[in-house]
Amino acid sequence: MNLARLFIDTAAIRPDGDALRLDRQTIGYQELAEASERVAGLLASYDVAPGDRVAIMLPNIPEFAAVYYGVLRTGGVVVPMNPLLKAREVAFYLSDSGAQVVFAWPTAAGEVAAALERVPGATMVEVAPDSFAALLAGHEPVTAVVDRDAEDTAVILYTSGTTGQPKGAELTHGNLVSNVAVTQSDLVSLTEDDVVFGGLPLFHSFGQTVTLNASMAAGATLLLLPRFDAATAAGLMATYGATVFAGVPTMYAALLGLTDAPELPALRVCISGGAALPVEVLHRFEERFGCEVLEGYGLSETSPVASFNRAGQDRKPGSIGYPVTGIEMRVVDGTGIPVAEGEVGEIAIRGHNVMKGYWQRPEATADVLDEDGWFLTGDVGRVDEDGFYFIVDRKKDLIIRGGFNIYPREIEEVLYEHPDVAAAAVVGIAHPEYGEEVGAAVVLRPGATVTETELRDHVKAQVAAYKYPRVVWFVDALPMGPTGKILKREIVPPETAEVTPR
Repeated sequence: MNLARLFIDTAAIRPDGDALRLDRQTIGYQELAEASERVAGLLASYDVAPGDRVAIMLPNIPEFAAVYYGVLRTGGVVVPMNPLLKAREVAFYLSDSGAQVVFAWPTAAGEVAAALERVPGATMVEVAPDSFAALLAGHEPVTAVVDRDAEDTAVILYTSGTTGQPKGAELTHGNLVSNVAVTQSDLVSLTEDDVVFGGLPLFHSFGQTVTLNASMAAGATLLLLPRFDAATAAGLMATYGATVFAGVPTMYAALLGLTDAPELPALRVCISGGAALPVEVLHRFEERFGCEVLEGYGLSETSPVASFNRAGQDRKPGSIGYPVTGIEMRVVDGTGIPVAEGEVGEIAIRGHNVMKGYWQRPEATADVLDEDGWFLTGDVGRVDEDGFYFIVDRKKDLIIRGGFNIYPREIEEVLYEHPDVAAAAVVGIAHPEYGEEVGAAVVLRPGATVTETELRDHVKAQVAAYKYPRVVWFVDALPMGPTGKILKREIVPPETAEVTPR
């Protein structure tokens, strides 16, 4: 088994088919296959062996797919990274994963170079559009595909709760191959005639499974967009006849916000995940574009597809549907015992999609994955009499801004590094477009002179752009419980809090 074979087998069957499209550039399946072979040749020059980790820090461009499948060909493990990460974040990902090579987009190269000063032993390969093809041409293609066991790790996706450093979810070849299969059988039924909108970040599991891997396995064409913009996305989908749209709720809201959006008659199915889709947005989108929207649920740890409403079948707006084929879900109490129908508890998942564990973190793995294979999601929900699941709330304080996970502890750590900060708590604030916005309540040290804007800029300089708090306000004290724990549920931003532009 090897996840790369989903793509390689397709390339052998329809070499002249269009695999990827970026603006007016079209990449055929054979052309992409040959590029991945030369990536494998490049990796051989760095002595990358099966099981070695290779990081990819690229936007949604054809080179992402070439590198992704090139790494998998060698039996290597892909470590996808957001190209917006800053040096301190990059250093952690590289040191924790032990990645030997990192493929970086030119705009990220400076941050990667700074990170490598702290993480010796790794090598950066800059993926510049005008030179990468020439670099690959200088290496002999490696056509062989290294066989891997179903339980061998294919991808390490970094995720986290609200405490501690990010953890790397180990997704196996078996996890990802099977998740592509159920995405195809239960949700999209792709054919070589389909054009799939690829605006979801490919460094996330949603984008990798539902758009990249599913499209390549079916011989469809993936329509790439490096950075989502509603007007650009709508124009591309109209021009190239997109038949499938997969996005997070903010994308749906942004498309609805267009005053002159083109008609999208070719759309046959739309998929929403990453965060709860407001029911009103779902109804308005379907009315405006005439396409059924299927809402579902999953996590990085579940490859990610776990449950979905099905096309052409009974569905319930506001629900995340019911488990996909081969997956079990249940709602449990604090002791792991299933609760009664309709009662609220923590959602647990078991099946072929559940990760192998957290990379080099056996204790963290044991906290969420029991001996029977049940994974505790940390999400609070309920299931109704028809077997449809509903998310009620989040067990932890994870913030989801526009489909991106933001971990308060990470931002708080940066705030605490400022000499004027005595205490800080980062919380999610309801936002009509992004779902949640990042807010920070801060207690200053005596004599401090820092302003809200300066503190915001302090964080902004050290974390990816989507993470820094747009809302910062000062308080005399943070609410505390009897054990001294900050009670974030009691933190309310003042109406006068200064908000930066988006």
